[in-house]
Amino acid sequence: MIYKRVILKRGKEESVKRFHPWIFSGAIARADKMEEGDLVTVYTHDGALLGNGHFQIGSIAVRLLTFDDTEIDEQFYVKRLTAAYGLRKALGLMRDDNNAFRLVHGEGDFLPGLVIDIYGHTAVMQAHSPGMHFARNIIAQALTELPGDLVHNVYYKSETTLPYKAQLDPQNDYIVGSYDTDVAIENGLKFHVDWLKGQKTGFFVDQRENRRLLEHYAAGRRVLNMFCYTGGFSFYALRGGATLVHSVDSSAKAISLTNANVALNFPDCDRHKAVAEDAFKYLDEMHKGDYDLIVLDPPAFAKHKSALRNALIGYRKLNAKALEKIETGGILFTFSCSQAVNKEQFRLAVFSAAAQTRRKVRILHQLTQPADHPISIYHPEGEYLKGLVLYVE
Repeated sequence: MIYKRVILKRGKEESVKRFHPWIFSGAIARADKMEEGDLVTVYTHDGALLGNGHFQIGSIAVRLLTFDDTEIDEQFYVKRLTAAYGLRKALGLMRDDNNAFRLVHGEGDFLPGLVIDIYGHTAVMQAHSPGMHFARNIIAQALTELPGDLVHNVYYKSETTLPYKAQLDPQNDYIVGSYDTDVAIENGLKFHVDWLKGQKTGFFVDQRENRRLLEHYAAGRRVLNMFCYTGGFSFYALRGGATLVHSVDSSAKAISLTNANVALNFPDCDRHKAVAEDAFKYLDEMHKGDYDLIVLDPPAFAKHKSALRNALIGYRKLNAKALEKIETGGILFTFSCSQAVNKEQFRLAVFSAAAQTRRKVRILHQLTQPADHPISIYHPEGEYLKGLVLYVE
């Protein structure tokens, strides 16, 4: 198939030759007339073919899917999705006690612009590029062809993830199948997933291993789960033997789902309480020593580099409040999911917060995203989740 042509400026092919999948608009010398989502072939200034990908209007003008002349058709998606499935199979994520995981993590699975999370037999698909939006039906069909009778339903949820300038007006809906159940299982714990109206794909599967680590530390502790969303860390803490768990989120709907998830796993539990409250206000008003295990898992403070400075100030203030109030001998799990904040910057913000409180603080663990959110070695920007586990005296 002949795709539209993109010709790079002299010297701008070096990153592509190192298999980085993004081509910025400033690197393009000339191109055919094209529209959002068009398939394009990229060439060097002297005509050497570099690869095929999706075009979009914006600073990232092309996301490369191949670094050769492979055709982007249904068989291409079947092959890439089967490879993604094989990795998750090798990771042991498909078990009787676990049916929730990320199947496709964009560039980390060599499918830039595409995210797919699995909840039971439902795949929740998000397109982050117009090209993936236009390929959604082919991708959905390919998902149903995966081994192991994995996918029965495909829910497309891209109303908030596609570029605003593209003016695509996507509709969230089932492409394949229909609603059957919203209950999924993670490491033996059940939870409701609101993929219809909830954040992202409905649940944050990227914290699965970090939640299990928290369970290890929870026995006998009083736990505060701040920015709890639908309560993931909370029900792990309860299973781990926490004496009390308080879940806090500014969203009343999230608190309702947290209570429902706790009830799924621990009916009539008297150790749990959920509160709809602003995080900073709650931390201000709580007493020192109320908790000896605190989780800070806020939404992204910086979605773009322009917000970096304010984000780092926010992380410093938030962590300072928690470090000031936590009981002696307490453990703080603190995270950043802001892609614009690297792990060194986040660690410096937490260091500044610790120095401000003048308490003795030691790092027990340095955390990141799990293996079903892989990072392409050629695309370090795919590393977004940073976490520290701190012991506070």
